[in-house]
Amino acid sequence: MDILFLTRHFGCLRNFERPIFRLARAGHRVHLAAHQDDVLGGLAMVERWVGGQSGITFERVPGLPPSPFDDLATRLRLAVDYLRYVEPAYSRAFGLVQRAHKRTPRWILSATQAWWGRTWVARRAMRALLLALERVVPRNPGVDAFITARSPDLVLITPLLALGSAEMDYLDAARALGRPTIFCVWSWDNLSSKARLRTLPEAVMVWNETQKREAVTLHAVPARRVVVTGAQSFDQWFEWTARRSQAEFRRHVGLPGDRPFLLWVCSALLHGSAPEAPFVRQWLARLRASDDPALREVGVLIRPHPARLQEWADMDLDGLGPVSVWGTNPTDDAARADYFESLAYAAAVAGLNTSAFLEAAIVGRPVHTVLLPEHFDNQEGTLHFEYLMNVGGGLLHVARSWDKHLDDLRHALTRPEGAPDERSQRFVEAFIRPYGRAVNATDRFVEAVEHVAAEPAGAPLTAPFWAPMGRAALGGLRELMKRQCFMDWWRSPREYEKKVAIRRKRAAKDRARELAQLAQVRESRAGGSRPKA
Repeated sequence: MDILFLTRHFGCLRNFERPIFRLARAGHRVHLAAHQDDVLGGLAMVERWVGGQSGITFERVPGLPPSPFDDLATRLRLAVDYLRYVEPAYSRAFGLVQRAHKRTPRWILSATQAWWGRTWVARRAMRALLLALERVVPRNPGVDAFITARSPDLVLITPLLALGSAEMDYLDAARALGRPTIFCVWSWDNLSSKARLRTLPEAVMVWNETQKREAVTLHAVPARRVVVTGAQSFDQWFEWTARRSQAEFRRHVGLPGDRPFLLWVCSALLHGSAPEAPFVRQWLARLRASDDPALREVGVLIRPHPARLQEWADMDLDGLGPVSVWGTNPTDDAARADYFESLAYAAAVAGLNTSAFLEAAIVGRPVHTVLLPEHFDNQEGTLHFEYLMNVGGGLLHVARSWDKHLDDLRHALTRPEGAPDERSQRFVEAFIRPYGRAVNATDRFVEAVEHVAAEPAGAPLTAPFWAPMGRAALGGLRELMKRQCFMDWWRSPREYEKKVAIRRKRAAKDRARELAQLAQVRESRAGGSRPKA
């Protein structure tokens, strides 16, 4: 079987390494394709895969010829995405709403804020109209040509649901060309914090019943198309073993070898959030100011997020006791060994909002967080954070004040070394491996892929009978977008602010030029009126 696995950038495939290798070893040919460049080591990762396993190939999707409808299609897609965030489910998700708001065309923002656009009926009507227009946007012929040339028996796609995602084009093209498709959920927040699924694939692969419920209620996917496999991206941590002793690891990362350490795992956070590094410095300062000598002297290992390394470049941690900022993106065996041991040997793991909490749960570490108002958007202001607090009785040891948080960490340091945390164990069985801790999620993932491939593909996606009328309307919109007054209307606030800033900069330069010319004229006149010597 020829499998085409489409992704945004190769780094996204880290969560599917084991299923990709398992499919290749089963005799399937797996072709990996990314439509964006990667800056976090994804390209080097897939190059290693290809060198170590036959049956795997990869390519960067070649530059596609521009379509006259590309810009309009993106704006329609962003408008539809935004309508998701005005629904009651997102009434407290201020950070998610603001992220979508900045990318949304100004006309849809105005419409949803007008008195007539605030009703449930009006918003449903707007969404239906926008989806209808989006459905008849002519597909980029380059996307069709790319998939046709590879002639896959099955198309897998991830992460798919970014705001304005280009992967939607590949899903539409694959369905129109009659290729069976599977949407592979990428992470624990993939279904709740991004865009809404439009085109239905043959199957949606999720981790657990919680994500299945999200697929059905938030994306209107029929329950029969949702396949629960467990979290295949975490299978490796169930099998990994430490290569160094605790004392050796502590010395390796620059911490004292004779005492326990706390691990702070940094997050990517929502775009526009305050840097995490100053907050972690404040956390460290509170540890060192504690009246408990165990907290004052405990080692602290900080793992910066690979996408936010810059904020740690000039962070001064002098005078804050034994602390080390250390760790790289775990995309190879050496980096994975370092990461596993940092989790397994920590007395406790702390942070704000991160997938590393789930990995810490697998190795049995207690996971702690402090809920403060300044971090509401990244914690309780998202739908998926609730799962960490409730699924399986809740993973997190939660504090709503500094005193309670420090007290929780103090108790964590008194636990027997290496003793598994009960909350972590219950959460793993509910969220990571819902069929039992011993049931490998990769096996179920591969079985589901082979099952979908063996079933007859659904009917090809076709344009509706009224498509010619819809495309005529789109042509009219394209013409309006060429006019300045309407172009500003179609821009997002972020684009509009950039445009205004450019205009102001231009105006300032013009004014400076005029003042300089006026000064020259005045100087010339003054020079001409002076009496000659």
